[in-house]
Parts: sequence; C-alpha cells; structure tokens
Amino acid sequence: MTSKIRHMTVDCADAYALGTFWSKVLDQPLHQDDQPGDDEALIENAGLLFVTVPDAKTVKNRVHLDLQPQDRTRDEEVERLLALGATLMDDRRNADGTGWAVLADPEGNEFCVERSAAERGR
Repeated sequence: MTSKIRHMTVDCADAYALGTFWSKVLDQPLHQDDQPGDDEALIENAGLLFVTVPDAKTVKNRVHLDLQPQDRTRDEEVERLLALGATLMDDRRNADGTGWAVLADPEGNEFCVERSAAERGR
C-alpha cells in the first residue's frame, strides 16, 4: 500500500480567519461546516487544513506555497494579495520581468508569487 497526502496542515492562531484569507487568495470556498471560532478550517479543493494552536509562529517556514497566477500577471496578483492583507517580505522581481515576490499571510507564513504561465511564455 502507498500513502497520499490528504491535507497540508497549517498551524495558526485563528483557523477560520486564516482559512478565509487563503480561501480568497485561491478563490476556493471553505468547507460548508466551517464557522468563526472553529478550531479547524478546510479548503477541500486545495487540500489546505488550518488548525488553531496555542503557540505563535517564531521562525521562517520550512515549507511554503508557490503561487502562479492563472488569469492575471504576477504583479497584478501581488497587488491583489496585498489588498487582501498579505505583506511583502522580499521583492525578488527583476527589471527584465523574471523573479518572484515573497509575501506573508496575516499570520506571517511566507509564500511566493511567481510569473504566470503567459508571462513565462513571452
């Protein structure tokens, strides 16, 4: 028998709030049973499970998500995510259009935004 990854679990201070942020980022709904104050929140289609834990994040993530915009440019996506509450941590975008941006979600978990497939094809 083999195993499969069922969820990628993210420890956080407020599962519903962070799940809601990522739900908007990915344009995928939270599970229909998830409510504010719940200890868990699930974005089923993305395999992301957010779990409330008592400890705060203290160091850099060992695992992070790399996002690739599907219907907009990398820079447009960065602006959209900043408006949703993300923070720009490290701007690795280059003048020639290559590179990526490192952002953090509202609880400080880092993630990257890469160029779209259309931008890579240029």
